[in-house]
Amino acid sequence: MATVNLKGNPFKLAGKLPEVGDAAPEVSLAGADLSEKKVGGAQGKTQILVVVPSVDTPVCATETRKFNESAAAVPGAEITVISMDLPFAAKRFCAAEGIKNVSTASDFRRKEFAKAYGVLIAEGPLEGLTCRAIFIVGKDGRLAYKQLVPEVSQEPDYAAALAAADSVPV
Repeated sequence: MATVNLKGNPFKLAGKLPEVGDAAPEVSLAGADLSEKKVGGAQGKTQILVVVPSVDTPVCATETRKFNESAAAVPGAEITVISMDLPFAAKRFCAAEGIKNVSTASDFRRKEFAKAYGVLIAEGPLEGLTCRAIFIVGKDGRLAYKQLVPEVSQEPDYAAALAAADSVPV
């Protein structure tokens, strides 16, 4: 079982992180308009799945803005920011911040994504939220890259994630 830290304190994650090369689980999330949004699996395009605890925190907001700015660097890829936030909150955040190049999706209904990708925080003050991670799924539905950020309060390695996304065949 994987763990992440919050300000140096370790907390367990529920589920098992998929390995690079595995079939990426296809799951349904709630889109910004409450419609079903499928991620993972073979979607015919590269998917960059940016997992955050909540866009309503400074680090998550910064991460979402940076991926929004970087979206053009990975032509043909779809970037989805996934959290447990209600779709209304994510939609309001994107409108206020001018986020137009990434979409948001919420796992609040069944926590299906968090469990399938092993990113559900299972204990501590953030129990029930997702940790910080990035998954890149090739158009063939295989996991091409994963990054589990060990300290929830820190930003991911953007350069490594974008380089990995750029190397996935389109």
